[in-house]
Amino acid sequence: MERRKFIKSTAFGISALLSRQGQHSPGLNSLVPDSDTINSYLNHSKKPLAIAMWDFSWILRHHRYGEFEHWRNVLEGLAERGYNAIRIDAMPQYVSADKEGKVTEQFRSIRDSWKPVKWGNDYSMNFRPREALLEFLPECKKYGIKVGLATWFLPHGGPRDVFTEKGGLARAWIETLTFLQQHGLLDDNTIYVDLLNEYPFWHGYDWLKKELDSMEDIKQFKLNNPDANIPDNQEEVKKGTFNALQKEFYVNFANETITALQQKAFNKLYQFSFNKQMPLDQIDLSKFGVIDYHLWFADTGKLPGLDALGDIDQSKDNAGIFQGLLSAWKSNLPEMTQWMDQQIQGVSDMARLHHIPCGNTEGWGPINWLDYPDTDWKWVKEAGSICVDLVKKHDNYKFICSSNFTHPQFKGMWEDIKWHKNITSRIKA
Repeated sequence: MERRKFIKSTAFGISALLSRQGQHSPGLNSLVPDSDTINSYLNHSKKPLAIAMWDFSWILRHHRYGEFEHWRNVLEGLAERGYNAIRIDAMPQYVSADKEGKVTEQFRSIRDSWKPVKWGNDYSMNFRPREALLEFLPECKKYGIKVGLATWFLPHGGPRDVFTEKGGLARAWIETLTFLQQHGLLDDNTIYVDLLNEYPFWHGYDWLKKELDSMEDIKQFKLNNPDANIPDNQEEVKKGTFNALQKEFYVNFANETITALQQKAFNKLYQFSFNKQMPLDQIDLSKFGVIDYHLWFADTGKLPGLDALGDIDQSKDNAGIFQGLLSAWKSNLPEMTQWMDQQIQGVSDMARLHHIPCGNTEGWGPINWLDYPDTDWKWVKEAGSICVDLVKKHDNYKFICSSNFTHPQFKGMWEDIKWHKNITSRIKA
């Protein structure tokens, strides 16, 4: 099909990428490891992992005044609470070299305001991504904490060519996994590699966003690209968020990126994590080794005031807004629980169809939340408890979170050790 040929040639020139990495393979159609033959914990575990999403906070709050100042202490605290896995941003955008092959060891992340921040750095600070991985990953293993490597691909340490580079995402991951492999850290303690957070929406890979945006108006795209082999009858109707041309592009890009990593024989399960914006019937999962699908009651739209409270708009009467939210939470809970049950069932069914494990590292009540004098964490904990019971009905859910807020900076949640122990014991049962 000519249109498919065009999209594939646009994606990112995968053969050239592999050649630059010193391994020009016979082609993308050559055999690569099948996901169910990879010796991964997720393919063989009988019980789910209790996973905490530590995103990029693990490194950007690793400073004198940060909650992650002492990795050993905070990992010990996580293990005490019953968690035995984490998802972290491996920072491949900064571990990798620039286009000229120059490696930079240290970057500076700037905070330009004192507005409360949930994730990432609360102060301007320096971070050393390569050195951090070499120190942090062995500590995880000591405390029995398995690791899902991920990336949000955000410009925490300033702009780099990799954000706008054609093929930058694949190159960054190949160089990062090679670096870990060379230091003996790409072992069985790594349970998967999440190539890009909440694909293709919530991430910082500007090249990908620009390509998708350029296809939003198909007629204009054809005018701008007269040599593109796109049929005249190409539908303009969007399927969900994207039109057919955009959909084919992001599907091919995901599959070719996974293939690039598989060709390097790192022997890992690969995925792109998703949220509710990406219906699983709109993506080809045939090359995925695992599904991480993020679900929240926030997605139901039945919790008024949640956006204002999640962003701490202190110009508003937050006490009153919070009481309204709690009232809606109580009255709408039966309907929202039914909705959540159906969503979880759908993820499980799709994973079973493809014979791969699934899980959720981000859920279950709000997406954004912070505890301050007018609010508390009680309803967030209740949401986690409800959803753990729902997800435990599905034996192919192999990693399960308790909430988005299992970091030590979320003081009200972190200090409730009893609650964490209770919910993690239920997850792992």
